[in-house]
Amino acid sequence: MSDNDGRKTLGLGGSRPGNVKQSFSHGRTKNVVVETKRKRVVVPKPGGQKPSGPGAGPVGDPSKRPAGITDSEMDRRLKAVQAAKSREVEEAAAREAEEIARAEDRERRRAEIDAKEAEDREREESLKAKAEEEERAKREAEADAQAAAAPAPEPGQPRAAPNKALPAATVRKTERDREETNKKNRQEDDSRRSGKLTVNQALRGGEGGRQRSMAQMKRKQDRARAKAMGGNVEREKIVRDVQLPPAIMVSELAARMAEKTGAVVKALMNSGLMVTQNETIDADTAELIIEEFGHKVVRVSDADVEDVIKLEIDAESDLVGRPPVITIMGHVDHGKTSLLDAIRHAKVVAGEAGGITQHIGAYQVTTDSGQVLSFLDTPGHAAFTSMRSRGAQVTDIVVLVVAADDAVMPQTIEAIAHAKAAKVPMIVAINKIDKPSADPDRVRAALLQHEVIVEKMSGDVQDVEVSAVTGQGLDSLLEAIALQAEILELKANPNRAAVGAVIEAQLDVGRGPVATVLIQNGTLRTGDIFVVGEQWGKVRALIDDQGNRVKEAGPSVPVEVLGLNGTPEAGDVLNVTETEAQAREIAEYRANAAKDKRAAAGAATTLEQLMANAKADESVSELPILVKADVQGSAEAIVQAMAKIGNDEVRVRVLHSGVGAITETDVGLAEASGAPIMGFNVRANASARNTANQKGVEIRYYSVIYDLVDDVKAAASGLLSNEIKENFIGYASIKEVFKVTGVGKVAGCLVTEGVARRSAGVRLLRDNVVVHEGTLKTLKRFKDEVPEVQSGQECGMAFENYDDIRPGDVIEIFTREEVTRTLA
Repeated sequence: MSDNDGRKTLGLGGSRPGNVKQSFSHGRTKNVVVETKRKRVVVPKPGGQKPSGPGAGPVGDPSKRPAGITDSEMDRRLKAVQAAKSREVEEAAAREAEEIARAEDRERRRAEIDAKEAEDREREESLKAKAEEEERAKREAEADAQAAAAPAPEPGQPRAAPNKALPAATVRKTERDREETNKKNRQEDDSRRSGKLTVNQALRGGEGGRQRSMAQMKRKQDRARAKAMGGNVEREKIVRDVQLPPAIMVSELAARMAEKTGAVVKALMNSGLMVTQNETIDADTAELIIEEFGHKVVRVSDADVEDVIKLEIDAESDLVGRPPVITIMGHVDHGKTSLLDAIRHAKVVAGEAGGITQHIGAYQVTTDSGQVLSFLDTPGHAAFTSMRSRGAQVTDIVVLVVAADDAVMPQTIEAIAHAKAAKVPMIVAINKIDKPSADPDRVRAALLQHEVIVEKMSGDVQDVEVSAVTGQGLDSLLEAIALQAEILELKANPNRAAVGAVIEAQLDVGRGPVATVLIQNGTLRTGDIFVVGEQWGKVRALIDDQGNRVKEAGPSVPVEVLGLNGTPEAGDVLNVTETEAQAREIAEYRANAAKDKRAAAGAATTLEQLMANAKADESVSELPILVKADVQGSAEAIVQAMAKIGNDEVRVRVLHSGVGAITETDVGLAEASGAPIMGFNVRANASARNTANQKGVEIRYYSVIYDLVDDVKAAASGLLSNEIKENFIGYASIKEVFKVTGVGKVAGCLVTEGVARRSAGVRLLRDNVVVHEGTLKTLKRFKDEVPEVQSGQECGMAFENYDDIRPGDVIEIFTREEVTRTLA
């Protein structure tokens, strides 16, 4: 409310729902009368004439006023009540106006919908009328043509009077038929429209019940239009290429053929398979159904998703030289880290911007001749074996670091075994040559025991004497690496999709999953979509070994890749795909395959599983093992004994033999090669035991060398197929055949030789010809079921799933046993 010139007005949200009337008395407003569409409200105004009568209240009569309430307080309370009533009136008026506006909007929409439906109906009727007119003209033309083509009468016969009314009668009959057809079509159209759900019916609430879909109505309209234009037109059969996995659900098969599920189920039932739409059938059955429906079969499997990243063979003209990848390995106390630091400070610009070795563990060095070399320093023995087991052959050259004052140590021997298993060339770096106790010749002689013959010992393995402290021999070492790389002739194609291997991966707090990738072939660019192991992603950024962002990375270049959806494992292969859907599908397939592999009960590499796998795969002819002993003499004796086991079909291969406790490195090598570990008078440490339990590697302990040899010989013998030998234990002749209810035909027999046994196999001989081979269903002596019947006694026999027995037949009883072949 507002006060203007002594007059008070009441503002409403609109003038439509009601009018406002005011009454005045001596320049002051007494009451405000609000007339709405539904009610009339009288609101008394403060300061006006006080109401009188029975409802005057305490204001008009001070004696009835509550105690302690002054006039001003009473006026204030009255004003608050009147203001609340005014607001209520305004809100009611606004609601009324909104309801009226909504009702008008609904009416307007209904009118528009009705107009549109009428317009569609008129258009459809005009099309039908036009089609009918063309049909009538066509029929009249055909009738005239038939009348004109009528044959002339024979000579001598009186000519029939021309029937001029025949075309008109035909036309009238045609018109009557057409009118009846139109009437029938209109009735069908009305019945069709009566079931159509329109927006108007939906707003009015409809009549309930199930309504036809818009697609169904459209199909019916198309059929009616085709019928009006020229009768029913059969649709041409569409032959589809149906992708068929090893197993498929019936409903999915029907969807891929675009056939009705009921028709597919009916075809399966006609073939003798009582299945439902939710059951799974094999690929051979599905292929028969697909051919029956006239479609083409395309066999696929789950592994086909990886076909998009198959290895491509590059043309020789597209290949260019690439830097070699060098992994430095050796004992931790032989100066491997010091040698890496010496090479870095000697050949890399000073400063730790980004931290080369701490940053990504890979860097590049340029020699004086301009040769670029890529070094990896983080993969130790376990990481190197892990990469080899996953097929990521990222290393081209191995540099074996041996201390000149300490000679060959156990971890040095393990490094040699890893390099030989990976089949990469080796360069021996004899470190700590500056020490007074250095003896390089002793190192060269010790390496001979492990079949590593250096050039100074008339071998083919390069050896360089270096010192990480003084820098002596570093240039010679780099030149030897460059020479070996030149001999290898390493080449790659930079103009193709990138392929790389993960060196290491981590989960960064600010950047998310980050993987250090060494590009092996092609070029990786920002924005490429890729899949790596069980993960996929899109390259958001590439960071080189100096910590700088780059737009692309070529072959043999180590970079950090950002943009993965998860953290991959070291050694996983990175492949660039065309679309995100392909990468996501491949990653999902690999994750499911890895889950199934982990869940499989036979995931561990035990001797029994090796024998089973060897029998399943005929190509397996080697039994790989790892041997660790307490002394060198025992280890050599075991290796020599293993070399004597085998023949032309199978042999034992010792991947690695050493002295000392079984370490985590041994477990990693065994897991990568799928071999058990044989420990002779040694035990595995705690970390090795935990790793073996996690990876499912079997460790066997022995204290007698003959037990070890016998177990390995038995395992190797398991690769040979077993012999099946039959032993005949008895014969019985059938004297009479009886029919027993619930059992079938039972032969009354007399055991003529040996013994008849219930658990043995039987053959039925008729005229000395085998007519059946199987097992016995029952063997009875009198009325009792017995396990066996001796010679000369009578018994009753019934065959399992066979009833064609006759008097005079002979039953042959035998047992089978498997004879295990052993190695001599």
